[in-house]
Order: sequence, then C-alpha cells, then structure tokens
Amino acid sequence: MKKTLLALLLACSMPAAAAGPSADLRLYALDCGRLAFEDLGQFSDTFEYDGHSRTMQASCFLIRHPRGVLLWDAGLGDRLAAMRDGRRARILGSDVTMTVPVTLASQLASIGLDFDGVDYFAFSHGHADHLGNAPALTRATWIVNRAELDWLRRTPAPERTHPALSEGALRVGTVTIERDHDVFGDGSVRILSAPGHTPGHQVLLVRLPHSGPVLLSGDLYHTRDNRAERRMPVFNVDRADTLASIDRIERIVARLGARVLIQHSREDFQTLPALPGYLD
Repeated sequence: MKKTLLALLLACSMPAAAAGPSADLRLYALDCGRLAFEDLGQFSDTFEYDGHSRTMQASCFLIRHPRGVLLWDAGLGDRLAAMRDGRRARILGSDVTMTVPVTLASQLASIGLDFDGVDYFAFSHGHADHLGNAPALTRATWIVNRAELDWLRRTPAPERTHPALSEGALRVGTVTIERDHDVFGDGSVRILSAPGHTPGHQVLLVRLPHSGPVLLSGDLYHTRDNRAERRMPVFNVDRADTLASIDRIERIVARLGARVLIQHSREDFQTLPALPGYLD
C-alpha cells in the first residue's frame, strides 16, 4: 500500500514535459538590431580578441503556443530605426555603433501581431540590448528573475541596463521566478537558470514538434568561437558561475540533441527562416 501511494505521489509530481511539445508550437526569429564593435577585447579575459572588430546580432524570438504568445528578449529598441547612421556609444571599453535596420513593430505586423498581442515577455538578462522595446510591452505579463531584478535595482548603469525593467515590472503584471520556469505548463517552453553573465541570467529551451529542441543562449555565449573555446567576457559578474552554467546547459543540449542558437551570432541568425517563416 505504501509503495502504491508513493508511486501515485511521484506520478502526480512529474513535470508536464512528459506530454511532449505542442503540435501548434512555432518559433519566429526577429532581427532586433546590430552592434558593431571596433574592439572585441572585452569579450575574452584571455586576450584572444584584442584589437579585433566584429558586428554582432541582436536577436529576439517570438513563440506562439496555444496558450499564448511569448516574446523572448526585446532588442535594441525601435527608436534607433529612425537614426540613419545608428547611435555611437562607448561600451565596455570599445566604440560601438548600434543600428536597427527594421523595427520590431513591423516584424510583428508581418505575422499578424502588435506589441499588445504579446501575452508574456521574458528576457535572458537585463542589459540594454535585450530590453530596448520593453517599454512597449505594457499589456504583457512579464516573467522576471528575482536575482536579476534585485541586481538591476542595485546597479543603476544606463549603458548596461534599462530603466524599463524596474519601472515596467511595477506597472504591468509580473511573475517573479527564482530558478527554472515552465512557461506554459506543458514542458514545451522552459526558462533555464544560467547565472554568471549576470546574477539572474537565463536561457530558453523550446521543444518544437518537428524541428526538435532549440536552445536560445541569451548571453551565455556571444560568438560561436566563445562557445567552442569556453571563452569568458571580462564583464561577466561571476566567472565560476558562468562556467558552471555552461557545464549544465551543455549537458542538457547533449542529452536532448538540442540545436543551440547563439543570439549574438549573425551566422546563427542567418540560418533561421525569414519572416513570416518559422520553425515548428
């Protein structure tokens, strides 16, 4: 009798992932800007990139699920689209030119949505290139990592964070999370804790019915070679935590056979279907 009761309790506590991905799940890749760094030196603390330049992608992703629409990261912000030559800034010891070739609003329109049609907003972390369009998401429920929110409130740095987070999180509906989070309750879209880049950094696992599992990396990696060589940006808040997160996420990727999309890699972004196309 005790064994039967224990088996029943364990069965009831099993994650909903066992049900498999929804047949109607879709993943759209959105071009949310470019960052042209004149010196990449800050992206490795072992000096591989000193004096090298590179343009990085700012990617956003939209997930359509039968239970709602999730936007993952919000890019540089549509306001930059009006600046023909982009915006130049000094970030992390390098001159950077930020440009937005196409607005997020117009990309959402191409798939029949607008900002008000986004039900949930979650983000890998609170750096400004991931929160640029956050102020427009006034009707969405924000899914906010508590450690990230606490860190951002302690560290007011406009070039690295966005005030919309602390302001917006008080204005709109908010779900505060501390570890992993199953967005729709069926295991198909999971936020996975991956601290180190920032205290509350996280990645997104989307288990698509036909394309299979896809891992959106946030800033766990910035380039393909950073992933291959386990290189560490000098501005990560905790080196040991980052390496532990890499170990955990790579084990998940290997176990599931997941495709990793490095969100700042232009090469990875260019492998994805152009709108209104999607992965399913």
